[in-house]
Amino acid sequence: MGRLALLALTACLSINAMAADAIKGERQETFGDVTVHYNTFNSTFLQPDIAKAAELIRSKNQGVINVSVIKDGKPLVANVTGTVKDLTSKSVTLSFKQITEPGAVYYIAQYPVDQQEIRTFEVNVQSGDKINTINFNQELFPGE
Repeated sequence: MGRLALLALTACLSINAMAADAIKGERQETFGDVTVHYNTFNSTFLQPDIAKAAELIRSKNQGVINVSVIKDGKPLVANVTGTVKDLTSKSVTLSFKQITEPGAVYYIAQYPVDQQEIRTFEVNVQSGDKINTINFNQELFPGE
């Protein structure tokens, strides 16, 4: 699973193919001493063995959202939930699953990408008794 963490980190840092928020280039939010990193990309960017290990579907019509929570420079276990809405306000619940590896904890979920469009994401991160919410828009493209 170490390769999965490396791939997810690489995807977070380098994939611009799905057009990032024009206003906010960095994909992180800080809430007190907790920082939440997030990114989304098309599942075809994953190598087949990595997708299989993470139980993800590789498809040109499937996106992946990756979230990690850091406190004091160390991964933090949290409860991550969320939704993604299209322009008609049709909402899809994001079913995050936790991936734990040595030195890393992150949360991944998949969602459909049927056509090019801007989607609105809402991600809720609960650590302890605090719930922090991140909202962002991203233009999505079905893969090739």
